[in-house]
Amino acid sequence: MFELHEFHLSTASYRVRIGLNLKGVEYQSVPVSLVKGGGEQHSPEFRSLNPQGTVPTYTDHDISLSQSLAILEYLEERYPQPTFLPGDALLRARTRQFAQIIACDIHPLTNLRVLGYLRNAFKANTDQRSQWFRHWLLEGLDALELWLAAERRTFKYSVANEVSLADICIVPQLYQARRFKLPLDDFPRLCAIEAACLELEAFKNAVPSSSDVTPT
Repeated sequence: MFELHEFHLSTASYRVRIGLNLKGVEYQSVPVSLVKGGGEQHSPEFRSLNPQGTVPTYTDHDISLSQSLAILEYLEERYPQPTFLPGDALLRARTRQFAQIIACDIHPLTNLRVLGYLRNAFKANTDQRSQWFRHWLLEGLDALELWLAAERRTFKYSVANEVSLADICIVPQLYQARRFKLPLDDFPRLCAIEAACLELEAFKNAVPSSSDVTPT
């Protein structure tokens, strides 16, 4: 049985849950709290599994992988159907572009350890950290909305009429925005994609079960 070491509110963990569900891969969820006791991700036991001390971490008897996009690409190669990546070369590149706007531009600036560093190293108060979080999250969502608006074709999902890696990244990011009550009226295309995805069991079954507001 595969294991997914995760924090339920982590958007990166959320991505991988969606991917596993879409591929129909059974797995055991192993909770790793990022807040309990200062963060279970810092424990020697977890560091022995993932030296970086981040979630998610995906393991079986032979492998241990971190970084959500790497895990999702691994699943794509190991379980080719249903695919996360369109057959057209440009649409594959666009898929990765949208996924990386989220995973490489938004997420690294809005996750828990960055906000914690702002608090501890720069004495940023709650309002200042919230302003930082909202700025980078909304800037990234704005870029995605503008790219979608520039597309000449309209699809059910972000880059095709089938779910892609981009959608797997978009839905958790909008979930995070909603948790923090960020207005999404300026992102109609993203919200339409989210609504279409959440009609699918693979997405619905991956939704975090808690309304806790710790950013991850």
